[in-house]
Amino acid sequence: MENKEKARIIELPRIYDPRGNLTFVENTDGLMPFKIERVYWIYDVPAGEARGGHAHRQGQEILIALSGSLTVKLFDGRERSEFLLNRPFQGLYMPPGYWRTMDNFSSGSVLMVLSSVPYSEDDYIRDYDDFLSLKA
Repeated sequence: MENKEKARIIELPRIYDPRGNLTFVENTDGLMPFKIERVYWIYDVPAGEARGGHAHRQGQEILIALSGSLTVKLFDGRERSEFLLNRPFQGLYMPPGYWRTMDNFSSGSVLMVLSSVPYSEDDYIRDYDDFLSLKA
């Protein structure tokens, strides 16, 4: 399970308007590295709690902090990286094969996730030792 692509921040389109700005995502604009098959969001995370703690075998994701902020910690089997998400016009692209944890959610945070695959438990690697053995 080797990563050919790196996790990275993607700048989303912005339309500036004095009445309030607008950001959008379209499968047709060439910006998305995959066709979006599922959208979900995480919110009301209690102070001090972490989310994630898994990797995906096939699924690609883009994480967008719609409000508030949070930290995403990634490990691809070789390198560790950390991203602060706090702008609704930036998304963190994650190819398959990254172990991720999300923490430091600010009060009122809403994290939207765009996924390349519908939910399937078979796509998840939930045991860290299993993840490490796949990376060896």
